[in-house]
Amino acid sequence: MIYGLIGEHLGHSFSAEIHARLGEEPYELRELAPEEVPEFLRKGDFRGINVTIPYKQTVIPFLDEISDTARAIGAVNTIVRRGGKLYGDNTDATGLAMLLRKIGADPRGKKVLIPGTGGTSLTAVYTVKKLGASQTVRVSRSGRDGAVTYTCAAEEHGDAQILINTTPCGMYPHADECPVDLKLFPELEAAADAVYNPLRTNLVLEARKRGIPAEGGLYMLTAQAVRAAELFRDKVYPAETAETIYRELLREKENMVLIGMPGSGKSTLAAALRQRTGRPCADTDKLIERKAGKTIPEIFREDGEERFRAIESEVIAEVSARGGQIIATGGGAVLREENVTALRRNGRLILLERTAESLTPTADRPLADTREKMDRLWREREPVYRAAADFTVRPEGTPEEAAREIESRWQL
Repeated sequence: MIYGLIGEHLGHSFSAEIHARLGEEPYELRELAPEEVPEFLRKGDFRGINVTIPYKQTVIPFLDEISDTARAIGAVNTIVRRGGKLYGDNTDATGLAMLLRKIGADPRGKKVLIPGTGGTSLTAVYTVKKLGASQTVRVSRSGRDGAVTYTCAAEEHGDAQILINTTPCGMYPHADECPVDLKLFPELEAAADAVYNPLRTNLVLEARKRGIPAEGGLYMLTAQAVRAAELFRDKVYPAETAETIYRELLREKENMVLIGMPGSGKSTLAAALRQRTGRPCADTDKLIERKAGKTIPEIFREDGEERFRAIESEVIAEVSARGGQIIATGGGAVLREENVTALRRNGRLILLERTAESLTPTADRPLADTREKMDRLWREREPVYRAAADFTVRPEGTPEEAAREIESRWQL
């Protein structure tokens, strides 16, 4: 190994993709069991490594020297071999500081609430104190080791102004979870989440819905990786490097989610987008039929619309957990808020805007098989589509032209 990452479970790590943009040397992911860590460090067959959960504190006794930052935090996430000795540092602090700056969160004189008690929470406490926070409150279920319980946090620290989640709550595959109820913290000015899979946790989505600037952990991950690469190679990257890589990764990882009326051309446009981008394509109506073992008209006729919507929500939850796809949804997919939330975690929603007159009723669409039904459906759903959409396209030309427009706007 020249450069790489060690941790216990690394299946969903983006680190190799980030470091591939920072240097030509290979960057490997190495999963280690706890008993393997000492021998790996003693052997020291690397130039530089990053360290992730659960070994940020485990590695410290095996290092020859650690930075003042890592010592103050009590956690190491970057190790560099220098002259045969191992030097430990903590670049998570840099990443978090840059994340807070990105969302406009200034901790000076503020109370900061920090769910979590692991290594990342220690980094958060150190970082916001360095940035001038007046008070830091760590939160855990047990309330041990200097933390308060979640009940206590709500009752005594509802005036917190900045929230930094350092727990795995909301991380895939438990994306439906949220560490706190934001209604209990009405003074919040900003929220940051160290979780980056999904790209936007429920915490981030709920904060944004309330008008609170919020961001997930991908930017923090990218910024700390840039700083780690500087330590690995003893060089300084341009100031815009982290932002550039972050935007590239976000565009690649986000799903292109097509929403709109039945018959608006979502499946056709998805195929055109697949041709242009090479992304895999998922059609939720087809997945529903496969899951149910029957056609959509048969589901409506034999089981009713409510059963169809339940299967649809299951399919959307499954398919939206993966990134980098094109997802063509059914006409009623965004009627349930839980579906919109699931789709937004890893995607941007694109409305295919059509006039009612341009839509053709068909027999295979139980809710839009007559002109009267189609017109009524359009009137009912158009406001819902607009509320859910991140941006809108009017596919008046060919599918290829609409696909080209989406791809162009996707780069912004």
